Amino acid sequence: MSMDSQFAKQFCNLCANICDACAQECDRHNVDHCKRCAQACRSCAEECRRMAR
Repeated sequence: MSMDSQFAKQFCNLCANICDACAQECDRHNVDHCKRCAQACRSCAEECRRMAR
C-alpha cells in the first residue's frame, strides 16, 4: 500500500470478505470468546473497507 500497489484495494476488499465470513461463523456459536472474535472480525472488515477507498 505504501508503494501504491495496483492490488492494494483488491487485497483490502478480500481481507474484509474473509473477516465477514469469520464473523458470520463465530456468531453461530453461543460462546463468549466466539462472540468477541466475531466483533473483532467485524471491526477488522470495516477498517479494511476504509483502507480500500
